[in-house]
Amino acid sequence: MSWLRALKETARSGLTVERRRLDPAIAARAALGLALVVGFSLAVFGPAVAVSSAFGAFQAALATFQRSWRPRPTLALASGASLAGSTFIGYLVGAEDFSFLTLLLLWTFLSGLAWAAGPTAGMIASSNVAIMLVTVTIPTSVAAAAGHAVMIFAGGVVQAALVVVLPVRRWGAQRDALADALAAEADYARRLRHDPVAPFDPVPLMTARSAAAVTPGQARRRPAELHGARGLAERIRPVLASLADPAVGVPEEGPARARVRELLGAAGSVLDAAAHAIRHGEPVTLPALAVDALHAPDTLAILHGPPRRAAIRLTALLGDVVDTADPRTETSGHGAEARTRPTLVGLAPIVLMSVHAELRRDSPVLRHAVRVSVVTAAGYLLGGVLPFGHGYWAPMASVMVMRPDFSQTYARSIARFGGTLVGVALATAVVQSAHPGVRLSAVLAVVCAFANYLFIRTGYAVSQVFVAAYVVFLLGMEGVGVGQTVRDRVTLTLLGGVLAMLSYAVYPAWETPRLRGRLADWLASVGGYAAVVVARYADPVGPGSPDVREALLHTREARVAWQEAVERATHEPVRHRGLSHAAVEQTDHALAEFGRVAMLMEAHLPEPGAPPVPAAATLAESLRRATERGAKEVRERKVPQWDDLRETVGAWSDDPPDHFLLHKGAVLLLEALDEVTTALTESRRGR
Repeated sequence: MSWLRALKETARSGLTVERRRLDPAIAARAALGLALVVGFSLAVFGPAVAVSSAFGAFQAALATFQRSWRPRPTLALASGASLAGSTFIGYLVGAEDFSFLTLLLLWTFLSGLAWAAGPTAGMIASSNVAIMLVTVTIPTSVAAAAGHAVMIFAGGVVQAALVVVLPVRRWGAQRDALADALAAEADYARRLRHDPVAPFDPVPLMTARSAAAVTPGQARRRPAELHGARGLAERIRPVLASLADPAVGVPEEGPARARVRELLGAAGSVLDAAAHAIRHGEPVTLPALAVDALHAPDTLAILHGPPRRAAIRLTALLGDVVDTADPRTETSGHGAEARTRPTLVGLAPIVLMSVHAELRRDSPVLRHAVRVSVVTAAGYLLGGVLPFGHGYWAPMASVMVMRPDFSQTYARSIARFGGTLVGVALATAVVQSAHPGVRLSAVLAVVCAFANYLFIRTGYAVSQVFVAAYVVFLLGMEGVGVGQTVRDRVTLTLLGGVLAMLSYAVYPAWETPRLRGRLADWLASVGGYAAVVVARYADPVGPGSPDVREALLHTREARVAWQEAVERATHEPVRHRGLSHAAVEQTDHALAEFGRVAMLMEAHLPEPGAPPVPAAATLAESLRRATERGAKEVRERKVPQWDDLRETVGAWSDDPPDHFLLHKGAVLLLEALDEVTTALTESRRGR
């Protein structure tokens, strides 16, 4: 993709306004916390302290809107405490420009590394640096700086307290995550009626798994209906696939196929009903037609062999889902599906290990940390030299738009400039025409904050309109907002955005060259999953094998990492280096098919005590060796070959193992790997 086209695509992405469900109650609660803090600070301490405390309350509320499964009060407190500490230390060091610049370099570098702990930590750390650039200019003494820091933290405390005192849809995010997973399964079941080999996106199940991890405090209060249904949904997926796939035994036409379509449609209806019940905390209401279809008396007479076993198992699993989804009064803090999320204190060593793992030359996070620290320092120096005043707008814009990947950085830069242009123009026009006093400026600031919280999910450009206006009105309380014209503020914001964009062009961390590595990771993980599944035919332990489960989770993570890398690389102005667009699509399809076949084999794992199939151990080892070697060859830009695996599968032609699926599955796995080889061979020819 050329630079011109990449800029057009990122500009379109940054200025896009999405239609999202608004949460006025949550936005009003956040604005109420801000109003309480500003009103109290203004009445007791005056405008300067009110401005600092307002930034603290504003940032703490923003933290509660981040996509995190941690308790919202914890996020608000962490944000308030970190911003208070940053402000106080920044003021102490800020007596000399060189000292503050050194601190700014260190602080922004650490905020860049914070992305290793996840997007929530990265965004909170970036926001803290940006707001610190403003708040350190307000105090006039060490004592005053300490007071401002206390009030900033108090803003976080107030926001955290309001989340507890005025709860809005308790466990709403967790309910939505689990309901989305069940709804995805329902959609999958309906698509299988018309496409027996339809793909399935595992992201909803992975999101639900993340949401299921709770802290010890959350575990004591979690509703019972949020416990267990996710595991059942994951067990249903391979059963649905095996019931629909003609390779397992159901003909593509005829009475058996018609009955399978009825069962799949009924499963979709039941899963939708369970999803609706969990999302809204209501009892499950099952459609009568779906219940009749699942319990039709002639089903067992029409279906035979593996499809019959799959139908019986599907009905039992759906019954368990319905039982689990019904709301009950007891909680479920202990059980097989309970997963523990570490506390913030317990998270510290994990974060340190994650950061340490990113301290390597080719790490996108390390490159981001270097970029953001250098750009922020450069913006701070340029903002001080230019004759505009309040030069912190330039570095503040840079640190807020910069992300570890190209597309987000450029899209947010354009969105911030456009939003700031509109927001500052409107707010400054109001200030200069209406000349609002301190109290009215405070009211207007709270209104803008409410609008930002309300529309925060619709797009970065929209939120920046209200953020820019919020800052204008907030600084207007102290009498420093009117003196800076629209031209000055927009120019400094543009400067910060340009610096951010130039930094990525000069010191990039392109995803495109790493696509082969991501593909190799997925190949190795999905090969390991298939090998573990096949090994269970030689050593039957039943469908609940923990090593199969662990291998499945690992391959899901690798697949999503590959898909996210492809998405990021799509918008990069970089020529492909060994993987064309056609090769990406073909290898993606091939490995998805490989994983689907392995999932079908998992759906029919022999029960404990069943006769073992000794030949499966040889196939499992051959699969493991072949995919590990193939992954290594992909990383080395070679075309993988599967000769050893082909010999193993070919040896079964004369004497296949005594199992209806094992030999057929092995052939399908080899065909999928051959498709990977074909895609990579054509990619080399096209270079």
